[in-house]
Amino acid sequence: MALSNWRKLRIAAFWATTAFTYGAALMPGDEAPTMGGSDKTDHVAAFLTLTLLARLAYPAAPRWLTLLGLSIYGAWIEISQGMPIFGRDANIWDWVADSAAIIIMLLLVWPFEKRLPRLFER
Repeated sequence: MALSNWRKLRIAAFWATTAFTYGAALMPGDEAPTMGGSDKTDHVAAFLTLTLLARLAYPAAPRWLTLLGLSIYGAWIEISQGMPIFGRDANIWDWVADSAAIIIMLLLVWPFEKRLPRLFER
């Protein structure tokens, strides 16, 4: 079955946002985009967005796989930030914030996946 243009757009949006998030995470701290709040606010906003886009792009994926994949991605960001070449600091609490945001969005989206199957086409 061929993917619809709408589905292709959702997949592209997820992967573009994933790439942007990684790039922003590795920018020098004073140059990285921010929402104006704390660092944790930026992490939560990024992973709420990534989780929503992941569910829209890959609705047939089990929720646990979305949680696992994005949580590993959050850990990878922290590992990368801990590398001296990037001049950033790794922080386990950032990963905890990422993982909490993933869980929250999965819970928020779950009822809509059942009620709006066309939006979350399989």
